[in-house]
Amino acid sequence: MFKKLYNKTLALSSHKNAEYFLYSVSFMESSFFPIPPDAMLIPMSMAKPDKSWRYAFLTTIFSVLGGILGYLIGFLAFNFIFELVIQNLGYEHQYHILETWFDKWGILLVFIAGFTPVPYKLFTIASGSLNLNFPAFIIISFVSRGLRFFLVSGFIYYFGAKIEKAIYKWIDIIGYGSIIILVLAIFIYKLT
Repeated sequence: MFKKLYNKTLALSSHKNAEYFLYSVSFMESSFFPIPPDAMLIPMSMAKPDKSWRYAFLTTIFSVLGGILGYLIGFLAFNFIFELVIQNLGYEHQYHILETWFDKWGILLVFIAGFTPVPYKLFTIASGSLNLNFPAFIIISFVSRGLRFFLVSGFIYYFGAKIEKAIYKWIDIIGYGSIIILVLAIFIYKLT
C-alpha cells in the first residue's frame, strides 16, 4: 500500500503544476491545513534535486505568509475561536497553560513549532490571539521555517539518490510502523 502511495507521490511531484501545489500547501498548512509541506517538498526535491534549493526558499516564503494569516486569524477572530472551539471542547485549562508558556517563552515556542513537526498553525494562531510581537513573530518564523525546509532540501540534495533505494525498500515497514505508533500514542493518551 505505501509503495503505491510513494510511487504516486513521486509521479505527482513531477507534475507541471507541482510547484503551485507545494506553495499552496505551504501557505495553508501554516494557518489551517493539516498536511505539512514536507510531504511534497521531499519527493519534489528527490525528483528534481537541482531545484531543491528553490523549493526550500519558496516553501519558506509561502509558509511564513500562511503563518501571518494564522496570526491574523488569532488576532482578529480570537473571541469567536475561543467560544466555538476552546470553550465548547473543554480546552480552557490547556489554553491557559499555553498562555503561561507564551508569557515566558513566546518567541522560543514559535521557533520550536516552526522547526519541528509540532503543528505550526496552532502557534501562529496563538501568537496572534496573545498579541506576540508581530515583527519578532515574522523574523523567527523565517528563521525556523527556513532552517527546517533548507535542511530537508539539503539532505535530499546531498543524500537523496543514496537513500532512495533504502526508502523504497523499507517504505511499507515505515508506514505501518508509523500507524501503529500513532494508534498506541492515542491509546496511551486516552488512558491518562
